[in-house]
Amino acid sequence: MSRGCVLLAGGAEFGGAMAAADERAVLLAGGAEARVVIIVAAAAPDNNHERAGARAVAWFKSVGAKEVRCSPVIDQSSANDERLATGVAEGTLIYLLGGFPGYLLDVLQKSLVWRAILAAWSGGAVIGGSSAGAMVLCEHLFDPRTDSVRPGLALVAGTCFIPHLNTFGNRWRAPLRKALPNTTLLGVDEETALINDGDTGDWRVYGGGGVLLEDESGLITASSGETIPAAWLRVNLGHG
Repeated sequence: MSRGCVLLAGGAEFGGAMAAADERAVLLAGGAEARVVIIVAAAAPDNNHERAGARAVAWFKSVGAKEVRCSPVIDQSSANDERLATGVAEGTLIYLLGGFPGYLLDVLQKSLVWRAILAAWSGGAVIGGSSAGAMVLCEHLFDPRTDSVRPGLALVAGTCFIPHLNTFGNRWRAPLRKALPNTTLLGVDEETALINDGDTGDWRVYGGGGVLLEDESGLITASSGETIPAAWLRVNLGHG
């Protein structure tokens, strides 16, 4: 099977205009027969993972998936549990919740669960993330808790993800442009996502807001229904 798609969402994920993106993700993952696995780790530091996980389960069932479950991966120990990794690998849509991006990166980096996520993606699964969940999937990650840039999981190459672009995220642009001069900044509004589901791997924007790509040569914007060429936002095919 070919590698699956990637979904990157800007936050405010479970409601409103996000339905269009998540319905599409469920369809790509098998429709009503999709097996959705929610990774709740980013919400664990403030003990929000159970509540956020329950919201995610209810939401994905509302947009067409019958089988939705949370994986109890909340720390480095559980991320290296072989049984949990096997369960994650069975997903056809694996979704990383928002929360604390630096913590999520620490949990997943070099873990059995991350290897399982890549294996599932290599087999055709959709990998999605919102806010912190999308931030870790890119090559560079800005950790607001430490005000520092770190290497991310690099599923999306040459990119640093800015969530909540239409609220607080926009103020991250200027310092990140200076810190990462040779990197594409990808900013996404809340209730908005992009998925590389085009015939040639192009990215389509879904939801109620817009998307911004900015590099040293300038910036482009796109809104719902518009596409971004795959050459401008590259998935790292060396993974998996």
